[in-house]
Amino acid sequence: MEYDRKDWLVENVVLVPAHFVTPEIVQRRNPLKPTARRAGWVGSNVLIGRLPLDARIPIVLDDQEIPRADVRKSFQRFEFLKNKSLESKGWLADVLACVRELPREFSLNDIYAFEGKLAKLHPGNRNVRPKIRQQLQILRDNEILEFVSPGRYRIRA
Repeated sequence: MEYDRKDWLVENVVLVPAHFVTPEIVQRRNPLKPTARRAGWVGSNVLIGRLPLDARIPIVLDDQEIPRADVRKSFQRFEFLKNKSLESKGWLADVLACVRELPREFSLNDIYAFEGKLAKLHPGNRNVRPKIRQQLQILRDNEILEFVSPGRYRIRA
């Protein structure tokens, strides 16, 4: 949430669906010092910048309330992630974040440019390119992307 401190007016509110919250975007903080009232308690930070844009659903944008139907539609678009494992959610979110850095229509080679980045995010996976293709198929099957021709994809509106 962002607000105008002078007038105490809400400017922006963003909803992050729980199915986008994965270990990769949660950063553990240091435990509180022994002298603190809640000594040893460990908090965390959510690294919003690591989320794909689709995971940041605006409720209020530039002082304007977004229609409820639009918010619900944005939320429901990715509900298929709810039943996925944490690893699958992480891969889908990371590939989607990479896709959002590309033009609306892109090639498999364009997304392969993120292979190094994805390999660092998922060091246990030795088959990054096949995993990328798998995630693109899942995004296609859930109508986030559409298949244009062999090796070419388009982001659906």
